[in-house]
Amino acid sequence: MKSAPDIITLGCRLNAAESSAMRELAAAANLSDAVIINSCAVTNEAVRATRQSIRKQRRENPNARIVVTGCAAQIDADAFAKMPEVDNVIGNAEKLKADTWRDISATDDTAMRVNDIMSVRAHAGHMVQSFGERSRAFLEVQNGCDHRCTFCIIPYGRGNSRSVPVDVVIERANRLVESGFREVVLTGVDISSYGPDLAEDLTLGKLVAAILDNTPDLFRLRLSSIDGAEIDDQLFDLVTGDQRIAPYLHLSVQAGDNMILKRMKRRHSREMAIELCQTMREKRPDIAFGADIIAGFPTETDDMFKRSLNLIDEAGLQFVHAFPFSPRDGTPAARMPQLERSIVKERAARLRAKGEAALHKFLDDLEGRTETAIVESGGCARLGNFAVAKLSQNDLEAGSVAKLNIGRRQGDMVLAS
Repeated sequence: MKSAPDIITLGCRLNAAESSAMRELAAAANLSDAVIINSCAVTNEAVRATRQSIRKQRRENPNARIVVTGCAAQIDADAFAKMPEVDNVIGNAEKLKADTWRDISATDDTAMRVNDIMSVRAHAGHMVQSFGERSRAFLEVQNGCDHRCTFCIIPYGRGNSRSVPVDVVIERANRLVESGFREVVLTGVDISSYGPDLAEDLTLGKLVAAILDNTPDLFRLRLSSIDGAEIDDQLFDLVTGDQRIAPYLHLSVQAGDNMILKRMKRRHSREMAIELCQTMREKRPDIAFGADIIAGFPTETDDMFKRSLNLIDEAGLQFVHAFPFSPRDGTPAARMPQLERSIVKERAARLRAKGEAALHKFLDDLEGRTETAIVESGGCARLGNFAVAKLSQNDLEAGSVAKLNIGRRQGDMVLAS
């Protein structure tokens, strides 16, 4: 294997999967002296973090070729091209093409390689072969998004929804299993919208069923962030009834107040989110839930915020990703009446504190139980319900499956032997 370049990954699990693919493509093109920054644009803070990372890498690697790609680069390519630290800017579609990296390697030009992402119709045919440790791999099954939530800039960085054909997904999943991975995580921008661009009656539930039927040696299948409004009946039955699917869902909830959800242009109500968690828990009592919740969306009143805060208890959420609203230029929410930033930050802090308390209670309740986990590096293991266990013994190989006796909580993880 040729020497691989350094890659700095910001943002989502999809970016992590694509970074692994780019590492192989760039290495094959002899770009070992490059530093690739795979950017995120979900918030203004993410864009700032990308810029900071670019400057830091230039200071630490004065002779390296700095290549910037990802959503921030796709959305505002000109701004990144003007940064003196940057040598190349590559779009989200171009970054997964071998020709792009061969062209960059063969020339010193700094031309941007960023096309109209909305013109992309076919899904990239890349395959991630390695993730460093043989425990968990991310498998991209979908990219882009057809929805236009009023706060979200990501469709303009990822394009419209497009799905990977079922047979290709199955082939990739089997290759990952053959490479030693015990857990495969299905990922994408909006995986719950999987299928209709390929066939009218194709759904995520049908894809999951096909994967389970055709990868008999796969120990665990996990779903990444999912829109609860689009969980089809077959997927519901599989998640609640098939033990090979991890008992954990991370829901794209965003808010707990119906008016705010309407202004966000979401497709679910507060009641729908609560009912989904309740009905799934009735069918599969060991399932755990995470959720994204935005604090301080424009026009959010104290009472509206309290409904988001209360949703953590009412839906029984254990893993809460709370973050302050960030107005992104070009989105409808950026033109709505904004709250004072101090209020937004204070509400985000309260959501995080509430979420941390829910997590700690969840971990406390695990004490005394026996759980099956997949061993990861660093003396830790990941339970099916997404909890992290710190292992008392260090002789377990990363990627192995272990039966663990769960002890007391230590911070945001549990001790296990």
